[in-house]
Amino acid sequence: MTSRPEGLSIPSTAQLTRETSLGYQVNHLARLLERALRMRTEPYGVVPGQFAQLLALYEQEGLTQRELCERVQIEQPTMAYTLQRMERDGLVHRVPDPRDKRQAQVLLSDRARELQEPLIAAAHEVNDLATRGLDPQEVTALLSAITRVIENLESTAPR
Repeated sequence: MTSRPEGLSIPSTAQLTRETSLGYQVNHLARLLERALRMRTEPYGVVPGQFAQLLALYEQEGLTQRELCERVQIEQPTMAYTLQRMERDGLVHRVPDPRDKRQAQVLLSDRARELQEPLIAAAHEVNDLATRGLDPQEVTALLSAITRVIENLESTAPR
């Protein structure tokens, strides 16, 4: 075992297993959360790959594609494809940005606004299912730890 400065013991690289790999465990969790969300949102014609964009637009409508990329941490080509699909599916439309006509603002469709309540309810249901048996303090601690891990990795990522 290798000791960490915080006093936590972690397995050495040679002993890394799926159960002790943070990357594996978080990736597995993400796949399970995505599957649970998909089951609840597909009946509305929304897939998990569109969900983060919808959440960002529910928070602030009229973002540009670049702003959406920054908010949901998705590369431009992926965002362009996702927004095309969302336009095709009647979830968003784009209008010229009044501040810069070279860009477009992404706006929610009436359909997307109508879906906000059931989609948010579906996400809450998945979160509740995932955190079943945890008390509110444990959920807060879990989210805090995840946020710190994300910040750690983002601070070392090349720009």
